[in-house]
Amino acid sequence: MADFLVALADFDRRRLWQELGHTSLFIFLHRELGLSKGASHFRKVAAELVQRYPEVVEPLRDGRLCITSVVELAKVITPENRAEVLPRFFHTSKKEAKEVSAELRPREAAPHRLVVTAVRPAPAPRAATAQAEVEPEEGPVAAVPRVRPEEPHRAQLPMSPPPPAKVEPLTAALRRLHLTVSKRFMQKLEAARDALSHSHPGADAEAILEAGLVLLIERAAKRHCTSPKACTSPKACTRPKAEKATPAVRVEKKEPCVGERPGAARNPRFIPAAVKREVWVRDGGRCQFRLENGELCGSTHRLQFDHVRPVALGGESTADNLRLACSAHNLLAARRIFGDALMDRYAPARPSGAPGEMR
Repeated sequence: MADFLVALADFDRRRLWQELGHTSLFIFLHRELGLSKGASHFRKVAAELVQRYPEVVEPLRDGRLCITSVVELAKVITPENRAEVLPRFFHTSKKEAKEVSAELRPREAAPHRLVVTAVRPAPAPRAATAQAEVEPEEGPVAAVPRVRPEEPHRAQLPMSPPPPAKVEPLTAALRRLHLTVSKRFMQKLEAARDALSHSHPGADAEAILEAGLVLLIERAAKRHCTSPKACTSPKACTRPKAEKATPAVRVEKKEPCVGERPGAARNPRFIPAAVKREVWVRDGGRCQFRLENGELCGSTHRLQFDHVRPVALGGESTADNLRLACSAHNLLAARRIFGDALMDRYAPARPSGAPGEMR
Protein backbone atom coordinates (compact mmCIF):
# COMPACT_ATOMS: atom_id res chain seq x y z
CA MET A 1 0.00 0.00 0.00
CA ALA A 2 2.82 2.41 0.84
CA ASP A 3 4.55 1.71 -2.50
CA PHE A 4 1.23 2.24 -4.29
CA LEU A 5 0.66 5.58 -2.52
CA VAL A 6 4.18 6.77 -3.37
CA ALA A 7 3.63 5.91 -7.02
CA LEU A 8 0.17 7.50 -6.88
CA ALA A 9 1.62 10.69 -5.42
CA ASP A 10 4.07 10.95 -8.33
CA PHE A 11 1.21 10.16 -10.74
CA ASP A 12 -0.81 13.03 -9.26
CA ARG A 13 2.15 15.42 -9.13
CA ARG A 14 2.65 14.97 -12.88
CA ARG A 15 -1.12 15.18 -13.46
CA LEU A 16 -1.04 12.10 -15.66
CA TRP A 17 -4.72 11.47 -14.94
CA GLN A 18 -5.48 14.54 -17.05
CA GLU A 19 -3.79 13.00 -20.09
CA LEU A 20 -6.19 10.05 -19.74
CA GLY A 21 -9.17 12.41 -19.96
CA HIS A 22 -10.08 12.53 -16.25
CA THR A 23 -10.81 15.72 -14.33
CA SER A 24 -9.19 14.75 -11.04
CA LEU A 25 -7.26 11.99 -9.31
CA PHE A 26 -10.44 10.94 -7.50
CA ILE A 27 -12.30 10.41 -10.77
CA PHE A 28 -9.37 8.38 -12.14
CA LEU A 29 -9.32 6.08 -9.11
CA HIS A 30 -13.08 5.62 -9.12
CA ARG A 31 -13.76 5.24 -12.84
CA GLU A 32 -10.50 3.93 -14.29
CA LEU A 33 -9.34 1.63 -11.48
CA GLY A 34 -12.87 0.75 -10.34
CA LEU A 35 -12.34 1.59 -6.67
CA SER A 36 -15.26 2.57 -4.46
CA LYS A 37 -15.79 6.24 -3.71
CA GLY A 38 -14.63 5.77 -0.14
CA ALA A 39 -11.45 3.92 -1.14
CA SER A 40 -10.77 6.49 -3.86
CA HIS A 41 -11.14 9.36 -1.40
CA PHE A 42 -8.80 7.75 1.16
CA ARG A 43 -6.11 7.11 -1.45
CA LYS A 44 -6.46 10.55 -2.97
CA VAL A 45 -5.99 12.23 0.40
CA ALA A 46 -3.07 9.93 1.25
CA ALA A 47 -1.35 10.64 -2.09
CA GLU A 48 -1.70 14.38 -1.57
CA LEU A 49 -0.36 14.02 1.97
CA VAL A 50 2.68 12.09 0.72
CA GLN A 51 3.44 14.92 -1.70
CA ARG A 52 3.41 17.52 1.06
CA TYR A 53 4.86 15.45 3.91
CA PRO A 54 7.14 12.60 2.76
CA GLU A 55 7.72 11.56 6.37
CA VAL A 56 4.33 9.79 6.44
CA VAL A 57 5.59 7.11 4.02
CA GLU A 58 7.55 5.06 6.54
CA PRO A 59 4.73 4.98 9.16
CA LEU A 60 2.40 3.79 6.40
CA ARG A 61 4.92 1.19 5.30
CA ASP A 62 5.49 -0.36 8.74
CA GLY A 63 1.85 -0.15 9.81
CA ARG A 64 2.06 2.54 12.49
CA LEU A 65 -0.21 4.76 10.43
CA CYS A 66 -3.47 3.42 8.98
CA ILE A 67 -4.89 4.75 5.73
CA THR A 68 -8.28 5.36 7.38
CA SER A 69 -6.63 7.74 9.88
CA VAL A 70 -4.83 9.63 7.13
CA VAL A 71 -7.99 11.64 6.37
CA GLU A 72 -8.10 12.96 9.93
CA LEU A 73 -4.36 13.61 9.94
CA ALA A 74 -4.66 15.68 6.77
CA LYS A 75 -7.12 18.01 8.52
CA VAL A 76 -4.73 19.13 11.26
CA ILE A 77 -1.14 18.63 10.10
CA THR A 78 0.85 21.72 9.08
CA PRO A 79 4.52 22.34 8.28
CA GLU A 80 4.93 23.88 11.73
CA ASN A 81 3.33 21.14 13.86
CA ARG A 82 4.08 17.98 11.86
CA ALA A 83 6.81 16.79 14.21
CA GLU A 84 4.42 16.81 17.19
CA VAL A 85 1.14 15.91 15.44
CA LEU A 86 2.22 12.94 13.31
CA PRO A 87 3.17 10.60 16.21
CA ARG A 88 -0.21 11.19 17.86
CA PHE A 89 -1.91 9.31 15.01
CA PHE A 90 0.32 6.24 15.24
CA HIS A 91 -1.51 2.98 16.14
CA THR A 92 -4.91 4.74 16.32
CA SER A 93 -8.22 3.46 15.04
CA LYS A 94 -10.50 5.56 12.88
CA LYS A 95 -12.55 6.60 15.92
CA GLU A 96 -9.45 7.48 17.94
CA ALA A 97 -8.05 9.47 15.01
CA LYS A 98 -11.26 11.52 14.91
CA GLU A 99 -10.89 12.24 18.62
CA VAL A 100 -7.32 13.44 18.15
CA SER A 101 -8.36 15.60 15.21
CA ALA A 102 -11.24 17.15 17.19
CA GLU A 103 -8.86 17.85 20.08
CA LEU A 104 -6.32 19.57 17.86
CA ARG A 105 -8.90 21.52 15.89
CA PRO A 106 -12.13 21.94 17.89
CA ARG A 107 -15.24 23.11 16.12
CA GLU A 108 -16.52 26.36 17.47
CA ALA A 109 -20.04 25.92 16.07
CA ALA A 110 -22.22 22.93 15.39
CA PRO A 111 -21.54 21.54 11.90
CA HIS A 112 -23.99 21.64 9.02
CA ARG A 113 -24.59 18.08 7.96
CA LEU A 114 -26.92 16.00 5.82
CA VAL A 115 -27.55 12.45 7.00
CA VAL A 116 -29.35 10.06 4.65
CA THR A 117 -30.42 6.69 6.05
CA ALA A 118 -32.63 3.97 4.63
CA VAL A 119 -35.94 3.40 6.42
CA ARG A 120 -37.42 -0.09 6.60
CA PRO A 121 -40.79 -0.13 4.79
CA ALA A 122 -43.92 -0.66 6.86
CA PRO A 123 -45.46 -4.14 6.76
CA ALA A 124 -48.18 -4.67 4.17
CA PRO A 125 -51.74 -4.25 5.53
CA ARG A 126 -53.61 -7.42 6.30
CA ALA A 127 -56.32 -8.44 3.89
CA ALA A 128 -59.70 -7.17 5.00
CA THR A 129 -61.63 -10.35 4.46
CA ALA A 130 -63.70 -12.53 6.74
CA GLN A 131 -61.58 -15.31 8.20
CA ALA A 132 -63.29 -18.47 9.38
CA GLU A 133 -61.88 -20.41 12.27
CA VAL A 134 -63.13 -23.98 12.49
CA GLU A 135 -63.03 -25.59 15.91
CA PRO A 136 -64.27 -29.21 16.13
CA GLU A 137 -66.59 -29.95 19.00
CA GLU A 138 -66.81 -33.22 20.87
CA GLY A 139 -69.63 -35.62 20.25
CA PRO A 140 -71.74 -36.36 17.23
CA VAL A 141 -72.46 -32.70 16.54
CA ALA A 142 -70.85 -31.58 13.31
CA ALA A 143 -68.16 -28.93 13.37
CA VAL A 144 -69.63 -25.45 13.08
CA PRO A 145 -67.45 -22.72 11.63
CA ARG A 146 -66.94 -19.79 13.95
CA VAL A 147 -66.70 -16.59 11.92
CA ARG A 148 -64.58 -13.67 13.07
CA PRO A 149 -66.21 -10.30 12.43
CA GLU A 150 -64.84 -8.59 9.36
CA GLU A 151 -62.18 -5.98 10.10
CA PRO A 152 -62.54 -2.58 8.49
CA HIS A 153 -60.13 -1.97 5.63
CA ARG A 154 -57.17 0.17 6.56
CA ALA A 155 -57.73 2.46 3.58
CA GLN A 156 -61.20 3.30 4.94
CA LEU A 157 -59.85 4.41 8.29
CA PRO A 158 -59.00 8.09 8.70
CA MET A 159 -55.26 8.51 8.08
CA SER A 160 -53.35 9.97 10.98
CA PRO A 161 -51.36 13.12 10.16
CA PRO A 162 -47.64 12.57 9.62
CA PRO A 163 -45.46 13.34 12.62
CA PRO A 164 -44.07 16.86 12.60
CA ALA A 165 -40.46 17.35 11.59
CA LYS A 166 -38.15 17.29 14.57
CA VAL A 167 -36.25 20.54 15.07
CA GLU A 168 -33.35 20.60 17.49
CA PRO A 169 -31.91 24.00 18.54
CA LEU A 170 -28.12 24.04 18.33
CA THR A 171 -27.17 27.68 18.78
CA ALA A 172 -28.95 31.00 18.73
CA ALA A 173 -28.85 30.96 14.92
CA LEU A 174 -28.65 27.25 14.02
CA ARG A 175 -31.28 24.52 14.05
CA ARG A 176 -30.98 20.85 13.11
CA LEU A 177 -33.94 19.51 11.13
CA HIS A 178 -34.75 15.79 11.15
CA LEU A 179 -36.91 14.96 8.16
CA THR A 180 -37.93 11.72 6.45
CA VAL A 181 -38.08 11.99 2.66
CA SER A 182 -38.59 9.65 -0.26
CA LYS A 183 -36.05 8.37 -2.74
CA ARG A 184 -37.79 10.51 -5.38
CA PHE A 185 -37.13 13.58 -3.23
CA MET A 186 -33.40 12.80 -3.09
CA GLN A 187 -33.30 12.40 -6.88
CA LYS A 188 -34.94 15.81 -7.30
CA LEU A 189 -32.50 17.32 -4.81
CA GLU A 190 -29.54 16.06 -6.84
CA ALA A 191 -31.16 17.34 -10.06
CA ALA A 192 -31.63 20.76 -8.44
CA ARG A 193 -27.99 20.74 -7.31
CA ASP A 194 -26.88 20.15 -10.92
CA ALA A 195 -29.27 22.81 -12.24
CA LEU A 196 -27.87 25.41 -9.80
CA SER A 197 -24.23 24.33 -10.13
CA HIS A 198 -23.40 27.53 -12.04
CA SER A 199 -25.12 30.06 -9.77
CA HIS A 200 -24.55 28.06 -6.56
CA PRO A 201 -21.31 26.08 -7.05
CA GLY A 202 -20.65 23.63 -4.24
CA ALA A 203 -23.97 24.39 -2.54
CA ASP A 204 -25.13 22.03 0.20
CA ALA A 205 -28.65 20.74 0.71
CA GLU A 206 -29.62 23.72 2.88
CA ALA A 207 -28.65 26.24 0.18
CA ILE A 208 -30.48 24.30 -2.53
CA LEU A 209 -33.65 23.95 -0.46
CA GLU A 210 -33.54 27.59 0.62
CA ALA A 211 -33.24 28.71 -3.01
CA GLY A 212 -36.32 26.64 -3.84
CA LEU A 213 -38.25 28.05 -0.86
CA VAL A 214 -37.45 31.60 -1.97
CA LEU A 215 -38.94 30.85 -5.39
CA LEU A 216 -42.07 29.32 -3.83
CA ILE A 217 -42.58 32.31 -1.53
CA GLU A 218 -42.14 34.79 -4.36
CA ARG A 219 -44.52 32.86 -6.61
CA ALA A 220 -47.13 32.67 -3.85
CA ALA A 221 -46.75 36.38 -3.19
CA LYS A 222 -47.35 37.17 -6.87
CA ARG A 223 -50.41 34.89 -6.99
CA HIS A 224 -52.15 35.90 -3.77
CA CYS A 225 -51.09 39.49 -3.16
CA THR A 226 -53.91 41.80 -4.27
CA SER A 227 -53.23 44.76 -2.01
CA PRO A 228 -49.63 45.89 -1.63
CA LYS A 229 -50.56 47.93 1.45
CA ALA A 230 -51.87 44.83 3.28
CA CYS A 231 -49.04 42.57 2.14
CA THR A 232 -47.47 40.73 5.08
CA SER A 233 -44.33 39.91 3.12
CA PRO A 234 -43.23 43.11 1.36
CA LYS A 235 -39.75 41.78 0.56
CA ALA A 236 -41.10 38.70 -1.21
CA CYS A 237 -43.83 40.59 -3.00
CA THR A 238 -42.79 41.59 -6.50
CA ARG A 239 -46.18 42.76 -7.65
CA PRO A 240 -45.60 45.76 -9.98
CA LYS A 241 -47.01 49.06 -8.84
CA ALA A 242 -49.89 50.56 -10.76
CA GLU A 243 -48.72 53.11 -13.27
CA LYS A 244 -50.56 56.23 -14.28
CA ALA A 245 -52.40 56.02 -17.54
CA THR A 246 -50.55 57.77 -20.31
CA PRO A 247 -51.78 58.48 -23.83
CA ALA A 248 -50.84 55.74 -26.22
CA VAL A 249 -48.01 56.68 -28.52
CA ARG A 250 -47.47 54.58 -31.59
CA VAL A 251 -43.80 53.91 -32.14
CA GLU A 252 -42.65 51.77 -34.99
CA LYS A 253 -39.57 49.68 -34.32
CA LYS A 254 -38.06 46.65 -35.90
CA GLU A 255 -38.54 43.51 -33.82
CA PRO A 256 -35.64 41.05 -33.70
CA CYS A 257 -36.14 37.60 -35.12
CA VAL A 258 -37.22 34.79 -32.82
CA GLY A 259 -34.22 33.25 -31.05
CA GLU A 260 -31.94 36.20 -31.82
CA ARG A 261 -30.85 39.21 -29.87
CA PRO A 262 -29.46 42.61 -30.91
CA GLY A 263 -25.89 42.29 -32.06
CA ALA A 264 -26.06 38.50 -32.33
CA ALA A 265 -25.03 38.54 -35.97
CA ARG A 266 -21.80 40.31 -35.02
CA ASN A 267 -20.95 37.85 -32.23
CA PRO A 268 -19.85 34.45 -33.57
CA ARG A 269 -20.06 32.96 -30.06
CA PHE A 270 -23.76 33.66 -29.71
CA ILE A 271 -25.84 30.45 -29.70
CA PRO A 272 -29.53 30.79 -30.62
CA ALA A 273 -32.00 29.38 -28.12
CA ALA A 274 -33.32 26.86 -30.65
CA VAL A 275 -29.82 25.49 -31.19
CA LYS A 276 -29.25 25.19 -27.43
CA ARG A 277 -32.46 23.23 -27.02
CA GLU A 278 -31.54 20.91 -29.89
CA VAL A 279 -28.07 20.21 -28.48
CA TRP A 280 -29.40 19.71 -24.96
CA VAL A 281 -32.01 17.17 -26.07
CA ARG A 282 -29.57 15.38 -28.38
CA ASP A 283 -26.89 15.03 -25.68
CA GLY A 284 -29.38 14.11 -22.96
CA GLY A 285 -28.19 16.84 -20.60
CA ARG A 286 -24.82 15.11 -20.01
CA CYS A 287 -21.18 15.83 -20.77
CA GLN A 288 -20.18 14.28 -24.10
CA PHE A 289 -16.40 14.35 -23.61
CA ARG A 290 -14.96 10.93 -24.40
CA LEU A 291 -12.28 9.50 -22.12
CA GLU A 292 -9.22 7.62 -23.30
CA ASN A 293 -10.90 4.29 -22.48
CA GLY A 294 -13.78 5.13 -24.82
CA GLU A 295 -16.38 5.98 -22.17
CA LEU A 296 -18.33 9.23 -22.09
CA CYS A 297 -17.91 11.47 -19.07
CA GLY A 298 -21.68 11.71 -18.57
CA SER A 299 -21.46 14.37 -15.85
CA THR A 300 -24.47 16.62 -15.23
CA HIS A 301 -22.51 19.15 -13.15
CA ARG A 302 -21.71 22.66 -14.43
CA LEU A 303 -22.50 21.87 -18.06
CA GLN A 304 -21.42 24.26 -20.82
CA PHE A 305 -21.91 24.45 -24.57
CA ASP A 306 -18.55 23.51 -26.09
CA HIS A 307 -17.58 24.28 -29.69
CA VAL A 308 -15.97 21.13 -31.14
CA ARG A 309 -14.12 23.34 -33.62
CA PRO A 310 -13.32 26.49 -31.61
CA VAL A 311 -14.69 29.82 -32.76
CA ALA A 312 -11.13 31.15 -32.85
CA LEU A 313 -10.37 28.59 -35.56
CA GLY A 314 -13.48 29.32 -37.61
CA GLY A 315 -16.00 27.10 -35.83
CA GLU A 316 -19.65 28.08 -35.98
CA SER A 317 -22.41 28.00 -33.38
CA THR A 318 -24.40 25.23 -35.03
CA ALA A 319 -25.82 22.07 -33.56
CA ASP A 320 -23.31 19.96 -35.51
CA ASN A 321 -20.38 21.91 -34.05
CA LEU A 322 -21.69 22.06 -30.47
CA ARG A 323 -21.75 19.56 -27.65
CA LEU A 324 -22.40 19.59 -23.93
CA ALA A 325 -19.30 19.42 -21.76
CA CYS A 326 -18.71 19.91 -18.06
CA SER A 327 -16.54 22.90 -17.21
CA ALA A 328 -13.51 20.73 -16.43
CA HIS A 329 -13.60 18.89 -19.75
CA ASN A 330 -14.40 22.09 -21.66
CA LEU A 331 -11.20 23.56 -20.24
CA LEU A 332 -9.26 20.35 -20.90
CA ALA A 333 -10.35 20.37 -24.56
CA ALA A 334 -9.20 23.98 -24.88
CA ARG A 335 -5.82 23.11 -23.34
CA ARG A 336 -5.33 20.30 -25.82
CA ILE A 337 -5.98 22.67 -28.73
CA PHE A 338 -4.38 25.93 -27.60
CA GLY A 339 -1.80 24.64 -25.11
CA ASP A 340 -1.26 25.20 -21.39
CA ALA A 341 0.83 28.33 -21.84
CA LEU A 342 -2.05 30.24 -23.40
CA MET A 343 -4.85 28.76 -21.27
CA ASP A 344 -3.00 29.41 -17.99
CA ARG A 345 -3.52 33.10 -18.69
CA TYR A 346 -7.28 32.58 -18.41
CA ALA A 347 -7.63 29.53 -16.13
CA PRO A 348 -4.48 28.69 -14.13
CA ALA A 349 -3.93 25.00 -13.41
CA ARG A 350 -4.28 23.61 -9.91
CA PRO A 351 -0.94 23.95 -8.09
CA SER A 352 0.99 20.76 -7.42
CA GLY A 353 0.06 19.14 -4.13
CA ALA A 354 -3.18 21.08 -3.67
CA PRO A 355 -6.25 19.07 -2.74
CA GLY A 356 -8.09 17.75 -5.78
CA GLU A 357 -11.76 17.99 -6.60
CA MET A 358 -14.00 15.24 -5.27
CA ARG A 359 -17.22 14.79 -7.24
